[in-house]
Order: sequence, then structure tokens, then C-alpha cells
Amino acid sequence: IVIISLTISAVLVIFVVPLTILFLIYLTNILLLLYKKNGEVKADPLSDYWDSARKTIASFWDVYARIWHGYELHGVENLPEGPGILVYYHGAIPVDYLYFLSRLFLWKKRLCLSVADHFVFRLPGLKLLLEVTGVMPGTREECLVALKNGHLVSISPGGVREALFSDESYQLMWGNRKGFAQVALDAKVPIIPMYTQNVREGYRTFKERRFFRKLYESTRLPLTPPYGGLPVKFRTYIGEPIPYDPNVTPEELVEKVSHLSLVLSPTLLSISNFLFCFQTRTAIQALIRKHQRIPGSMWKALLERFDKRCK
Repeated sequence: IVIISLTISAVLVIFVVPLTILFLIYLTNILLLLYKKNGEVKADPLSDYWDSARKTIASFWDVYARIWHGYELHGVENLPEGPGILVYYHGAIPVDYLYFLSRLFLWKKRLCLSVADHFVFRLPGLKLLLEVTGVMPGTREECLVALKNGHLVSISPGGVREALFSDESYQLMWGNRKGFAQVALDAKVPIIPMYTQNVREGYRTFKERRFFRKLYESTRLPLTPPYGGLPVKFRTYIGEPIPYDPNVTPEELVEKVSHLSLVLSPTLLSISNFLFCFQTRTAIQALIRKHQRIPGSMWKALLERFDKRCK
């Protein structure tokens, strides 16, 4: 009985914070439904009519971020006034991204539309929350419309695969995903890299991944349970924009990528796409190298949270 009790207690401890976050997300959606019903709001969820509700939600999550993770946001000045594509590393639980959205809205009263995996839209009871916070499936057409309307659009090329199978080495797992670069080229907007320090130390997935990897590849569902929730220090860093440059010639593009041992299509479009993607990947890796201890350590990240001498 003692062994069983200790085992159950240990399981509850490592999953209690992720479950709490899930509960708070659903609670947020319930509050939005009450706001909609009491105010008889029928406006477009992305319109200004929802700003008071968005401010309340953002304030709640910002307080949670300050208390639990001592959250800091750096580099907001690097965000363009107009449209752009924000590309970020995906943690096991992207609560750091939720913190970023909240603080961005509180500081700048600006909404960043988010590209999410299709499984998110199959989760029951979150429809209104996804609409009000600007979460979308992220087809090329939807992204182009959002950018044309002056919005920031965010995407994590690694997505669920990176969330589940990256680790404390903070390895990017993008595969051949370059669609975001093509959208940036088509819309003629900059790409802005972003990374959150210690995001893997706050929440992790289990080391034994062979079974879960096969399960994910066959179902495309995130069935690997995340754990953790230690109040480690979170700092989100927004890097300098990678600008769209319409004046680069095909010869200059070829020269920029000629040192890479990769097979490239000879067309300007494909080379531009590859270069934009390569620059973005390099920029995020540079942010990780600059701001992250590798391999990551939960205990050292926890020390950063409470020891004022740790910068």
C-alpha cells in the first residue's frame, strides 16, 4: 500500500502542473462563452469588440507567467510595425508562447495570429478561445490574407514533432518544412526568429520515444504525455528580423548558398525559399546558443529563477 501510494503521489506531482495548465485553458474558454452570452456579442472574434475580453485573459496569463516562471520578454522592438512571420522553437508544452501572446497584447495591444496543428481544432470545447486568440490551421491562403491585413503570423516549423521528440539538446526538428519561407516571399514580409530560454527545462517528454514515435507517425496525435512544471526561469528572446530583399539576383542567391552541400533547384524561387528557410534556422540556432545552457539542466534553470545573481 505504501509503495502504491508513493507511486501515485509521484505520478500526480510530475503531471499536476501540465494538467493545471490544461484546466486553466478550458476555464478561459468558459469565461469567453459567458462574456459572449452576457454581452450578446456577435462580432467577428478578431474584431476590436473582443479586446476587453482579450485584455482580461492576457492579464490573467501574464500574472501566472510572472508568478510561476518569472517570465521576461526581450526584443519586442525587433517586431515590425506591419506584417511579418514569427518563427519559434516549440517546447513540450508551448505555454511560453501563450505568455508571449499575452504580454504582446498588454504592451502593444497587438494580436499575433497563430498557426496550429490540425489536431488542436479537434479538441472539444475550445472553439471560441481559438477564434478570439487568432489560432488558425495555417493554409497558405489564410496566412497570406492575414499578412495582407497587417497581422503578425506565428508558426513553429517543428510543430508537434519538435514538441514531442526534441530534448534538452534543443535540436530543431523541421524536416523539409519550408512553407513558411515561401509564404514570406509571396507576401514580401520579414521573418522574425524567437526562442524561449529554459522551455525544455520547464516541461519535458519521456526519454523512451521509439514506441511513442511510431504511435505519432501512425496517428499524427500527440499521445506522448508531457511532464514537469518546475518554476524555472523563462525568458523569451525575439531576434532581429530577416528582411525580404527583392533586389537579390539569382547569381547572388547561388553565391550565398553555394557552400552548402545540398541539391538545389536552379530556379530563383526555390533558391530564395531555401535561403530564407536556412537564414531563419540559423538565426534560431544562434538564439539558442547565445541564451541556453546545452544540455539543459532543470536544477540550474530553477536556480536562475530564484538566484538574482544568475543573469
